[in-house]
Amino acid sequence: MRTGSSRARRCRWDHVRRAARALLYAGTAAAVFGLAKAHAVTNEYDWSESGRVAWSLAYIGLLCLTAFGFGFPELLQQRWRAYVGALGAVGSSALGISVAQLVMGAALLPRFVVFGAGALCVPWFVVCAKVAAGGTGRSEQRDRILVVARRADATLLAEELAGAPERVASVVGLLEPTEAGADGARPLAEVAAASGATVVVLCRDARVDESIVAQAAALHAGGVRIRTLSLFYEEWLGKLPVSELERVSLLFDIGELHHSPYVRAKRMGDLALALCGAVVLAVAVPLVLVGNLIANRGPLLYRQVRVGKGGKRFEMLKFRTMVPADDGGLSCEWTAVDDDRITGFGRLLRRSHLDELPQVLNIMRGDLAVVGPRPEQPHYVEELTEKLPFYDLRHLVRPGLTGWAQVKYGYAGSEGAALEKLQYEFYYLRNQSIRLDLRIVGRTVRSVLGSQGRGR
Repeated sequence: MRTGSSRARRCRWDHVRRAARALLYAGTAAAVFGLAKAHAVTNEYDWSESGRVAWSLAYIGLLCLTAFGFGFPELLQQRWRAYVGALGAVGSSALGISVAQLVMGAALLPRFVVFGAGALCVPWFVVCAKVAAGGTGRSEQRDRILVVARRADATLLAEELAGAPERVASVVGLLEPTEAGADGARPLAEVAAASGATVVVLCRDARVDESIVAQAAALHAGGVRIRTLSLFYEEWLGKLPVSELERVSLLFDIGELHHSPYVRAKRMGDLALALCGAVVLAVAVPLVLVGNLIANRGPLLYRQVRVGKGGKRFEMLKFRTMVPADDGGLSCEWTAVDDDRITGFGRLLRRSHLDELPQVLNIMRGDLAVVGPRPEQPHYVEELTEKLPFYDLRHLVRPGLTGWAQVKYGYAGSEGAALEKLQYEFYYLRNQSIRLDLRIVGRTVRSVLGSQGRGR
């Protein structure tokens, strides 16, 4: 009963969250279209036969994108945070559409619509955040995990779940493989029942014990989900643990290698986004030049050799954020988040992620994709290939401007951090698809707007 009720609560929360998201988008569209139509009627013009429809659609898209970026509807359940996030989303959208109309000289979306729709969207976003909460506490959404593994592996798993998992869960029990498979008893089934476990996770040793497998099969028939340790990591944590990997387990289909429709669609999307980014780059260059003159003297661009698909080397472009090497800067060290070599203006560029803009040129040239493993410097690649198992597999696909490891982990400032990121990159290789790419782009938007961590 406990397992069934937990599953029902979890399903209910998923449905409520989807409904809240649909309500947010529908309400935003209704506010913009409604006010635009009302303005047209009041001022006696045909709204449907002008360019105002396109601008209205653009404003709706911008409002929805910024709302998602600020965490709506599911991430802002505290009322004051929801109001602050709603004001941020609406304010940035109104500013963005106003600047776009000013630059293009086409003020076809009246201020009445821009600011009126924004005023309506603030309380609506808050309402949708409240609906997403669904009256369900976070503890009710948790899966209850019983781990059959070595104690060290179970402790690490619990620590991972306490971070930022893909699915919320908590460890409610632990059995060593020798304990779970005791002769003449059913310790696994008994502990699962006593702890109310909804998921049982089996390590490699547990899967070869017939007694444990038999008990797991009975639990499975009773509604408890059974997962291997590697599958649990993939579904709940979005990574593949290196400790569970063997060469044969990495022989899976990779979208960029085995699915040509995906390759074509991904490249078309990369070029479309790169063209949009090139417009922003053209606007940003004069501003960065002025900022460099004031607080970041030196070359505009920073060029660095990185390793791309198939081990091919290319020169990656960024706006420079550190003191030039000739002025005492160091160029062959791991970069820390608060590196002393970063200048004042460079820190601003990094926090706003504007330093990455020149990489749209790398995307156009085919050196980079929008989404993929982040490319590393050749000497790091040589070191890590020797020390980390299967590291070279990340070079089977085109590296990216952003990636799954970046949105899940951020900086890799040491070999240990590089190993952690590699586990997320294996997950991306295994699950590479347009859907996952869009998911990563969405999370990147949230990271940028939320001023969260960034990767190398």
